[in-house]
Amino acid sequence: MRRLLGSVRARATLGATLVVAVALVAAGAAVLLSLRSNLIGEAGTQAERSARAVAAELAAGTPYHKLSGLDGDDGPVQVVDEDKRLVAVSEDLERISGTDTGQVKPQPAASPTGDDDDSDDAGEALEPGEISGETVFSNGSATIDGEAEDYRFAAVEVETHDRGHLTVYAGSPLAAEHGAVRTALTVMLIGFPLLLAVVAAVTWLVTRRALRPVEGIRREMAAITHSEDLARRVPEPDTHDEIARLASTTNETLAALETSVERQRRFVADASHELRSPIASLRTQLEVAAAHPELLDLDGAVADTVRLQRLAADLLLLARLDAGERPSDAKIDLAGIAREEAEGRTGVTVDAEPAEVAGSRGQLGRVLANLLDNAQRHARSAVTVTVRCEGDRAVVGVADDGDGVPEDDRERIFERFVRLDAARSRDDGGAGLGLAIARDVAVRHGGTLTAGRGPAGGALFELRLPLA
Repeated sequence: MRRLLGSVRARATLGATLVVAVALVAAGAAVLLSLRSNLIGEAGTQAERSARAVAAELAAGTPYHKLSGLDGDDGPVQVVDEDKRLVAVSEDLERISGTDTGQVKPQPAASPTGDDDDSDDAGEALEPGEISGETVFSNGSATIDGEAEDYRFAAVEVETHDRGHLTVYAGSPLAAEHGAVRTALTVMLIGFPLLLAVVAAVTWLVTRRALRPVEGIRREMAAITHSEDLARRVPEPDTHDEIARLASTTNETLAALETSVERQRRFVADASHELRSPIASLRTQLEVAAAHPELLDLDGAVADTVRLQRLAADLLLLARLDAGERPSDAKIDLAGIAREEAEGRTGVTVDAEPAEVAGSRGQLGRVLANLLDNAQRHARSAVTVTVRCEGDRAVVGVADDGDGVPEDDRERIFERFVRLDAARSRDDGGAGLGLAIARDVAVRHGGTLTAGRGPAGGALFELRLPLA
């Protein structure tokens, strides 16, 4: 069963069929009950009319043998006195049930005693010649001229002038009610299964058509996983529905994944290339020193070691940022960090007002250090650091008086291992990771880092972070 219902299409079909089945059963039961109630009500109305017609004749003093309702054409009729004796009955009545008396032959009435006060005990107090306004209904059966049927009986009381308190029972056949209910039930028993089959088939076909693009997406994703070709994309149906949006989102995810993987591959390749140079240089110097100790370039070896150490630290920080490391929520004064990083640097001036942000002191200090290193590398003589508040943001600006950054390169310089032509030398240009690290840290702290033109014509880097 679990395997049979293992698909969305099967579950949707079963669910829709069950819901429709429950609705049909409830509606069918309501229709049958309403139909039966209406038909029984009509039969009761007919029986009441017959009973009141006979009661009217009795109130008018019509003898029993001249009552028009006793011909049996409209149904069985019984007239019962206050002592429950049958005093009049319709023709050819052979058997009856559902009335106060099962007798089918009139019984002789008792001799009058001259005391008619007991007639009030048989029902409501009526004046001679008055017919009761109340009608009592019951169900029963009767056999007339050999034919047995079910009837709806109506009982009406009447007070006569000379025969005391009488009760008239008249019946109306329920054959029409039984026939209509049976016919409706037969139609439902035949039609409901056919309707359920149609609902199931339509649901199955519609669901299959609706889910066909999903199967196409699944197959393509399986092929992408098997081939490891992230350049492929899943088909997007032209339906503008949830499945089309799912396919679009899947393609956006694949594009982001492809970009991330390509970035990682490029990062690994660039890191390998950058690590190879200082390692090769350091190895060469050590091998030369091993063969000729007097030729050891100690300062160069130390410089290569320091460069290698810095590169390793940068790569480790980038790896932590790529892994989603979240900064702490400690409150930090950017003005204090700016003064600390500018201390001891030649040509750097600081104009800072207090601005508290939440984040990692070490990472934000690294951002300012990288920006100052970059500014001093390109400045002619002066670097200016400003810290101010703009609305709900703290703004840190680092400007130099150098040649500035060409407008076309103002985004490219934030890519990893990117160095402009003027800064590609090993001694001056670094590994091209400083600005990439600075922007990644800014984004992790909910801020931005942009490059522009400074007041002195050089580069201006602005770090914007939300205030704590």
